[in-house]
Amino acid sequence: MYIVIFITCANKKEGALIAKALLQKKLVACVNIVDKINSFFWWQGKIDSAKEVLLVAKSKKTKFRKIAQLVKEKHSYKVPEIIALPIVSGSRAYLEWIDGSLG
Repeated sequence: MYIVIFITCANKKEGALIAKALLQKKLVACVNIVDKINSFFWWQGKIDSAKEVLLVAKSKKTKFRKIAQLVKEKHSYKVPEIIALPIVSGSRAYLEWIDGSLG
């Protein structure tokens, strides 16, 4: 199963570091960095907010455990967002490209 993984990061530098590490280990085929997002969330019993960047990574479900482990090792947050959604459909050529990129 193909997946899209969302990972929020404190800044672009941290996001790029995590993206490159995931790519070098062939855990993901592609990572988009969406800059300057405003996040609102519950933290320690109150509503908080932060300026963040969002990583949008494409991979396969079989790689998720290793993706999450690597992100946790390199991330500055105590509880980083690492969530995966299934890709229910996609162009055959793109999905084949994901397969080829992951080795």
